[in-house]
Amino acid sequence: MRISWITHEPTSATVEYGPSPSANAFSANGETTFYNYVTYLSGHIHNVVIGPLKPNTVYYYRLGESDKTYNLKTTPSQFPIKFAVVGDLGQTEWTVSTLQHIKDSNYDMLLLPGDLSYADVIQPLWDSFGRLVEPLASERPWMVTTGNHDVEKIPIIHRTPFTAYNARWKMPFQESGSDSNLYYSFDVSGVHVIMLGSYTDFDSDSAQYQWLKGDLENINRGKTPWVFVLVHAPWYNSNEAHQGERESVGMKASMEDLLYQARVDVIFAGHVHAYERFKRVYNDESDDCAPIYINIGDGGNREGLAKKYQDPQPDISMFREASFGHGTIDVVNASHALWSWHKNDNEERVASDTVWLTSLSSNHACIA
Repeated sequence: MRISWITHEPTSATVEYGPSPSANAFSANGETTFYNYVTYLSGHIHNVVIGPLKPNTVYYYRLGESDKTYNLKTTPSQFPIKFAVVGDLGQTEWTVSTLQHIKDSNYDMLLLPGDLSYADVIQPLWDSFGRLVEPLASERPWMVTTGNHDVEKIPIIHRTPFTAYNARWKMPFQESGSDSNLYYSFDVSGVHVIMLGSYTDFDSDSAQYQWLKGDLENINRGKTPWVFVLVHAPWYNSNEAHQGERESVGMKASMEDLLYQARVDVIFAGHVHAYERFKRVYNDESDDCAPIYINIGDGGNREGLAKKYQDPQPDISMFREASFGHGTIDVVNASHALWSWHKNDNEERVASDTVWLTSLSSNHACIA
């Protein structure tokens, strides 16, 4: 597990941790960095990797010279495992409600398909976002990828994209053979999760495409019978928002065949501020051996909901609703998982769309 935190004053990049509240059984050292963004200078960003850790175990830990004790729970080593999935979080009252509902779900790991803080170049908003999510992100692993609001590239003034994101949200890309923090993969409890970058090169001659091709070829469905993919810009979308964008149309044209041939089970996306679940789809048509597409960019951002849908509803679209909320996917075993979308209804957590999923690796007709 990687522990990341930021301090105003210099402190040692050290984490003391252990299975008891004394948190002093082990100690690990890491690195401290910072970044400049126009006139903004970040605090001291500390990153420490702790472990090896036992699965499904609560550990207590302290940061640097601080006396405050946190605790985290590691993921299980095998099924069942429960993921929370939420996109386009932002920092609104709806975000607060969504985070509380996610916390109540007793999830093992959070997956976020882009658009984290909605800082949009105002760097202190990354700090306030960190404080907002700390109660959850300090206790469970948060695995994220990028969205358009995370790019923060300004012509002439600041030409480097993803400066804050790359400095603050370090993901385990090198461990998966990736050369970029913008795309990576990992195995957890029988699930292979692939995080892709919608706003970096994705054409067939790009580094991301070549990495994805190799990553898919190396999946062992005996070890990880489920495969999930996260992108930001959706490849299938019947909402009127964000139609025809290159990040959706171009990335789908480039990579859909790869994911279909690899028998990916579910593709989660954000970007559109509403919820939509599709059938298993390939090349715009229903296909029993294709991924299910789920758009869940409705975490609670300040831009509001995308309330206009195309009429009539396409045959491949199974459920759609413009409400803030989050999803959970309980992967029960190698063949079955329960997906639920929970909308924020008068600040109550209401399961509005629930469906059992069957893994393609357990469908003999779909074995690639």
